[in-house]
Amino acid sequence: MRYRPLGNSGIQASVIGLGTWVTGGSPIWGEDPDDKESIRAIDAALDAGITLIDTAPIYGIGRSEEVVGRAIKGKRDQVVLATKCGLRWDDASGTFMGHMYGKDVYRNTRPDSIKFEIEQSLQRLDTTHIDLYQVHWPTVDHMTMPVTDTMATLMKLKDQGKIRSIGVSNVSVCELDQNLKSGDVIADQARYSILSQKQEQAVINECREKHIAFLAYQPLEQGLLTGKITRETKFADDDIRNNADWNPWFQPSVRDQVIDVLDAWDELTTKYDCTLAQLVLAWTVEQPGVTHALVGARNVQQAEANARGGEVILGDHDIDRMTADAKKLHALV
Repeated sequence: MRYRPLGNSGIQASVIGLGTWVTGGSPIWGEDPDDKESIRAIDAALDAGITLIDTAPIYGIGRSEEVVGRAIKGKRDQVVLATKCGLRWDDASGTFMGHMYGKDVYRNTRPDSIKFEIEQSLQRLDTTHIDLYQVHWPTVDHMTMPVTDTMATLMKLKDQGKIRSIGVSNVSVCELDQNLKSGDVIADQARYSILSQKQEQAVINECREKHIAFLAYQPLEQGLLTGKITRETKFADDDIRNNADWNPWFQPSVRDQVIDVLDAWDELTTKYDCTLAQLVLAWTVEQPGVTHALVGARNVQQAEANARGGEVILGDHDIDRMTADAKKLHALV
């Protein structure tokens, strides 16, 4: 496993991190996870050299944080623990975002809300501090929830020792810069993969220029880039992968062409003695500005396999080839 710094925080974290949205369970992820198996997967990830674990209160309405807390009990010093704030399902005073887990969810980055959330997360995770505390989604109400107030609160939590560093998530370049003017932001997390790279390139370039860590989530495009989804794969009616607005890559005509490209990479998986998913993860963390990739795991086998993606080193020619192949697909969506 390779390790890289989280910005200028002084914290080193594995280039492959364990994302735990699936750990909390959600209709969009299909079958409900088994908490005991999730804990075994976290154990396996740690044993394989993964140190970065990313979670959030909204994942399963606290369930993901609770499972992670149980899994790392007695191993806290082995973990770079990241969680988030800013999404509330128990307080309607924020800005309505959507409906999740049978509840209305609101964006709320007010100081009093963040102070409440940090205590709840510390309790669920059974820890005294969070290594990376991230604002999950940027505010859309700058009048009642100014970024300056949000960042001031996070800086105070850092001074109190409850968090070690501050991050943001799902922000534009403008929003990132606004946060940087108000606080010591060391990391940015956003959706990014070899298929979706053009959407986030401006933010990645900004992170690279300002020495901010960039954490890519969904680098395997919800399983499409693992090779386990075929042309014939059918999804349940309520599976989000049926929603072309959320992920157009799963539409049958587009999926067929993606799979054609993935099939052509068989020679690369043979060359590097790795799986397709490991090949894609290796490509992801070699992109300029992309420092870490977050991948979910339901079981021990997936956790161990994902970790291997942080060990594969691709040659420049093969990286360029994969990039060129993917760019031909971008015109499809």
